Amino acid sequence: MGELFDKVEKFVKESFIKLGQEIQLKHFERTVYWIKELNPKADEALIISAIAHDIERAFRSKDMLQRRAEAKFTDIKFIRPHEEKGAEIIADFLKKERADLKVIEKVKMLISRHEEGGNDEQNMLKDADSISFFENNIPSFLKKVQEDGKENTRQKFDFMYNRITLKKAKDLAKPFYDKAVKELEKI
Repeated sequence: MGELFDKVEKFVKESFIKLGQEIQLKHFERTVYWIKELNPKADEALIISAIAHDIERAFRSKDMLQRRAEAKFTDIKFIRPHEEKGAEIIADFLKKERADLKVIEKVKMLISRHEEGGNDEQNMLKDADSISFFENNIPSFLKKVQEDGKENTRQKFDFMYNRITLKKAKDLAKPFYDKAVKELEKI
């Protein structure tokens, strides 16, 4: 990677380590990995977006915590502010690092729709996020089934799989998805 990516990666890692949420870092690293698998020629902005797509979680406001408590995992009332706030946080960081304005704008655009998708690269980021979600985040969701509810957890799994756009990404995610559903059914 480049120097700018290294700075962003350090910022993301330090932000989550301060919260004692190191466990989330693997998801971000693997999202970068899956972006490179889906697009070996991915540019710097897309790779930065992959490592930083969920930065909002490290700076979650009380308002967002309340929305998260009231919303289903797939509720746009929660998803949209998560995307937009994350885009703002990383854009501010990149500005402080004096990154190129085109890179800042592209990263902001990508993260601002990483859950919903939109253009080809936003969709690719969303797809890489989903694959990494199934690869890394399922154990934490299964631990909280009693709290979140089995139906709500299944809806999250289905949402994360069904939102995948690229056939290659869907094929890569399918074994992880099947395993997650199987594990959930055992509970």
